[in-house]
Amino acid sequence: MYARRRRALIWFLGLLTIVASPIVVEGAQDKDGAKDTIENWQLGFTPYYSSGDYGTASTTTITYLPLSIRRLFDNGDITLVIPYISITGSGAVTVLSGVPNRTSGSGATGSGSSGGGGQGQGQGKGKKPGTVSPTDPTESTDSGLGDIILRGRYYLLDERGPFPTLAVTGRIKFPTADADRGLGTGKFDEGLGLEVTKKLIGNWIGFLDLGYTFIGDPPTANLRNQWNYDLGLGYYFTKDFLGSFYYEEWRALVEGLSNPRDLLFAMNYKATSILRFNASLLVGLSDGAPDYGLTGGLSFRF
Repeated sequence: MYARRRRALIWFLGLLTIVASPIVVEGAQDKDGAKDTIENWQLGFTPYYSSGDYGTASTTTITYLPLSIRRLFDNGDITLVIPYISITGSGAVTVLSGVPNRTSGSGATGSGSSGGGGQGQGQGKGKKPGTVSPTDPTESTDSGLGDIILRGRYYLLDERGPFPTLAVTGRIKFPTADADRGLGTGKFDEGLGLEVTKKLIGNWIGFLDLGYTFIGDPPTANLRNQWNYDLGLGYYFTKDFLGSFYYEEWRALVEGLSNPRDLLFAMNYKATSILRFNASLLVGLSDGAPDYGLTGGLSFRF
């Protein structure tokens, strides 16, 4: 079943590439719904740092360094994300598709190294997500290649009158992160989603994103499939500077744990037709989310 679902999503992403690309790229859109005359490719680097206890007795900090390569088409885009990741904690938290998630009910799983103390970065002999330590969890740091992500988006509808901009999305997470050190689950994940964008009064714009991810279960854990959504509101201070905020929620991967919920404040600035900057601040609202997260990055179109 999992292999059939994965093949179906690969076919979807391939079909998206074919139907989205008859004309190279004048009028391709971002999430803000604004159209621009742009080039064929976008290269982005957006580091992310987060910290929180996720309802456990210890703090987990995550540094996520994703390089993204995006191919832009007339009616959509395809993006490949290649991340480097570093996690310091007791092993209760794993990053799935770039989002920190608690994958253990005990807080004693994942990247916890017997050496502890945050030494031996990238070399910790951690336990796989879902295993339980017979002793108190020790803190360690593990670093390495994260899970590579391939995602695509196709615009079904451009905004006209009362109708919003509507796009469908697909995503595959390839298990390239080392599960033995708690950097991933070691399994494929596949997701589908819907993005809705609507211009409101004046310079205001509204966002709604819906998604569902089929989570691959590692042998030592029982992880649930995950729905997610966010509601957002943005304001164009100038035609090139957008400020926005979102309420986000994901279903907890482990039954009985708190759903991750947060507020995200973001800024996007188009310096030139080639160079763009972005930054965001995340504030956690539940035990399932980090206490805070910081993002800052840039992208080039060529």
